[in-house]
Amino acid sequence: MAEFLYLYKNRARFSFGSFAYLKAYAKRMLSIGELVRRNRTRNKLQRNGADIHPCAEIGVVKADGAKKNLKIGAFSFLGKVELALHDEIRIGQNVCINDGAILLTASHDLSDPEWKLKKAPIIIEDYAWICTNVIILPGVHVGRGAVLGAGAVVSKNVAPYDVVAGNPAKPTGKKRVEVLNYNPCEFLASNAAWLKG
Repeated sequence: MAEFLYLYKNRARFSFGSFAYLKAYAKRMLSIGELVRRNRTRNKLQRNGADIHPCAEIGVVKADGAKKNLKIGAFSFLGKVELALHDEIRIGQNVCINDGAILLTASHDLSDPEWKLKKAPIIIEDYAWICTNVIILPGVHVGRGAVLGAGAVVSKNVAPYDVVAGNPAKPTGKKRVEVLNYNPCEFLASNAAWLKG
């Protein structure tokens, strides 16, 4: 949601000169630097071929490889994240990827005497939550609403609404609620300043 035009069109409106008006605009001006930085990152990735929805939030992203391999849906949030774009990384809508996450689409084949590179896409479906310091390995498909616990190393597919944790990541036996209706981008201070005041 960091695209300025979206925030401006959907801004909370208050009576001109009222305390709520002054408070909202003070917050908006104080957070404008953060908003500009995230827009600059998104625009740079898009200029290099990434397909990023205008309402996705892009934090400090280190993206190595072909940017055309990156697709991010609406209202998804990426914090301080590393992406190895040797193959496609497809992120759905309303996904939250917290700081320290690393998504790897390639590795070396240990059974190959020439140690050749093997690659596979990563697909993350809507409403998945990738917690802090998660590592996702090549070929992983994360189902809708799944949660990857902090520090998990994920090498296998994760079923929808499953909660996995550990190294290697395994199901915890917990399930997430299946009716999800939230926007992880609304929690960012710069967006809340515009949308809520």
